[in-house]
Amino acid sequence: MSQKTPISPFDLLLIANQVIQEHDDYLDGMRADSVEEKDGVLVFKGNYFLDDNSLPTEKTTAVFNMFKYLAHHLSKEFTLK
Repeated sequence: MSQKTPISPFDLLLIANQVIQEHDDYLDGMRADSVEEKDGVLVFKGNYFLDDNSLPTEKTTAVFNMFKYLAHHLSKEFTLK
């Protein structure tokens, strides 16, 4: 098993938001605002673009999938310190 690099939440959010902006599925305003670690998995949170009734929109699925992508890829490399 490979060693994960310890990183501060601030620095990890910088990396995550750079990945988001460079991703083909990026939408204007999409960004991770916080991150926590649960059982070795990084969990990213941010604006889910809900409507006025707090219901999902078309953008909600894209944001969910992006945060899932970040968790899958960055959890292999980093752990929060």
